[in-house]
Amino acid sequence: MLEILYRDDCLVAINKPAGLLVHRSNIDRHETRFAVQLLRDQIGQRVHPLHRLDKGTSGVLLFALDAESAREVGSQFMRDEVRKEYLAVVRGWPPEAGVIDHPLSRQFDDYGRKLGADSPGEALPAVTEYRRLATVELPDAVDRYATSRYALVELSPRSGRQHQLRRHLKHIAHPIIGDATWGKGVHNRYFQQRFGCGRLLLACTALGLRHPQDGRALSIAAAPGEDFASVIRALGWNDPGQRA
Repeated sequence: MLEILYRDDCLVAINKPAGLLVHRSNIDRHETRFAVQLLRDQIGQRVHPLHRLDKGTSGVLLFALDAESAREVGSQFMRDEVRKEYLAVVRGWPPEAGVIDHPLSRQFDDYGRKLGADSPGEALPAVTEYRRLATVELPDAVDRYATSRYALVELSPRSGRQHQLRRHLKHIAHPIIGDATWGKGVHNRYFQQRFGCGRLLLACTALGLRHPQDGRALSIAAAPGEDFASVIRALGWNDPGQRA
């Protein structure tokens, strides 16, 4: 059963687990389970996905229950009016806070197929704000240094480009742990071996939007899954649901 975070006559939000696709994709042709299908079967009615989370990303995933609500909230996403917050574990220690302002082009189509070099698409403005929440230095030579540094960061994308957070963190040389595409394999393998964690350490922890029916402010939150939280505890950081 999917964990339902919020539900009314217009909207329903779930806490998507890592490893679950939102809908059918060419990325994983063998997959037979999708959030859209599972939620539809669970609540017994059609659902309209309003945004996307990568397969490896967990957290708040929002759906509309009718076409009119889908259009209204979808337009909020299109205008970058929806507040989105994420947690991530990254390699290294980024500055305490900052803004990544780096245009991004579309690299994959709607079905996960990589676009050819002759059609990468126009680079569009993309902005991510971040705040460093905690750091750790481990006495293990994972890469070329005698010790290894990692950080817990809060990410707030101000635009909605394809794979924006993963690509932006790679751009500032602090890739997200568990990212097989834009991360570093040696650090991903280290987390698998030491912490038993094979997932992407990225979770959508909050969405803020206007309700499509009456315009009231709506905030939906989710704590990271236990697989994410256990790594945070193992690194000696506060529980993500109670961090200072």
